[in-house]
Amino acid sequence: MSPDTTARSGPVSPQDETTASGPAIRPGDPAPSKATARTWAGLGVLALALLLISVDATVLDLAVPAITAHLAPTTPQLLWIIDVYSFVLAGLLITMGTLGDRIGRRRLLLIGAAGFGVASALAAWAVSPEMLIAARVLQGVAGATLMPATLGLIRSMFTDSRERTLAISVWGAMAGSGAAFGPLLGGWLLEHFWWGSVFLINLPVMAGLIVAAPFLVPESRDPNPGRFDLVSAALSMLALIPIVYAVKEFAAHGPSVSLLAFLVTGVLAGWLFIRRQRALSTPLIDLDLFRLPPFRAAVFANLLAVFALAGVLFFGSQYLQSVLGRTPLQAGLLLIPGTLGSIAGSLAAAYAVRYWRPVTVLSAALVTGAAGASLFWFAGADPSATVLPFVLGFVLIGLGVGVALTVSSDLIVSTAPAERAGNAAAISETAMEAGIALGVAVLGSAVMAVFRRGLDLTGVPAEQTAAARESLGGALETAKQLPAAAGQALTEGAHRAFVDGVHVAATGTTVILLLTAYLTYRSAKTKRR
Repeated sequence: MSPDTTARSGPVSPQDETTASGPAIRPGDPAPSKATARTWAGLGVLALALLLISVDATVLDLAVPAITAHLAPTTPQLLWIIDVYSFVLAGLLITMGTLGDRIGRRRLLLIGAAGFGVASALAAWAVSPEMLIAARVLQGVAGATLMPATLGLIRSMFTDSRERTLAISVWGAMAGSGAAFGPLLGGWLLEHFWWGSVFLINLPVMAGLIVAAPFLVPESRDPNPGRFDLVSAALSMLALIPIVYAVKEFAAHGPSVSLLAFLVTGVLAGWLFIRRQRALSTPLIDLDLFRLPPFRAAVFANLLAVFALAGVLFFGSQYLQSVLGRTPLQAGLLLIPGTLGSIAGSLAAAYAVRYWRPVTVLSAALVTGAAGASLFWFAGADPSATVLPFVLGFVLIGLGVGVALTVSSDLIVSTAPAERAGNAAAISETAMEAGIALGVAVLGSAVMAVFRRGLDLTGVPAEQTAAARESLGGALETAKQLPAAAGQALTEGAHRAFVDGVHVAATGTTVILLLTAYLTYRSAKTKRR
């Protein structure tokens, strides 16, 4: 029986487990060989593509006030502008990973690069919230073709276990630092250009990728790919998006029968998706992999680590600008230490797993991230606070997420045989992109729900209350139109209400990360038994 058949038709065997020194060698795997200079140069090309994709997941965080002022989106529209990109990515990654296995991962990479450039140009010149949301959807579709190709190609390019761990560390550094670097780049561009300029940086980078990849990145594909299952892809999207839509609308407008219908639709689609995967001989997701506790823990740790980072970036960037009064560029500069922490964590993870078990390193990383979130809650999120607690908290979050991304991605990808690298990579990246989208959706919705409930609109004319309640930016814009005393009262009240929301979100983030760390550590004990 081939390794591919084993992976898809039964539980993962103990011999397939990943150790602290790398994945066990399985019968049928090619003999490991050392990477050449050309291989490492190809890694640079793939890392640059991933860096840009990750930047685009968060680059709009600092542009929220500018978008609010120029396009006047509602709160649900604003949340969709920020994270519909990540939701589309999350919904299509596994499908595109399977497509890459079939048509070739390098070919898929080049197609995605061209599509990403076109979608970025449309986003840059959007003239309405609806147009910007549509452009972000197209970016998500194109990004979904790029991301499985990057990690899948790394898995096939680096056959030596230690070199592959180092390569995935670089990959993790690009993913984590890209998400954190996005606000810095956005802040600089917003200081000098209009908000749409944050997308134009994509064009020359994608053009360079299209030119360099054919020379530096070898083609790879699965010689016996599974079928391209559009029904499963549709069910995965139908499971994810209605649930998130219900969460966002509940935060904005409260419960309703229609939102219950969306929630039920998402849950039913998820149930049908799982049933279909168990019935297919070549499923879109190999659910048997999740029977291995360390693999299962790595997927959820991947998702929830990025969940914390994305949520803090979303409400933290607004806190720095709209509460503490920093400019976009100043806010971006304040995120640099956290960015460096993320890079350092990603690179250090490759060496940490040589001395400690991967699940131990992963648990410690999650505890570190929880410490950062709690520091921000206890000391940083206050209208009169200095920026130091926020910076220190974000450094700890960046460090923890950097380590967690690298270790969890290595655990996930190393479990699968080389010919199924696209599918394994897609599972890892789906967890990461779902984490980004859910971090913005869940934590952003929690912040805004508390904000609306706590906002004091005394003295605000009835015709302006709706705009003031729509978002923090809307409240501050409304305050400028009121008499001095009333405007000052509304501004201070909006700041307090927003900070109260941040307290709730930071508390939830801390609890989630600590619980995930505990369950991850427990998975190691389950494995030993």
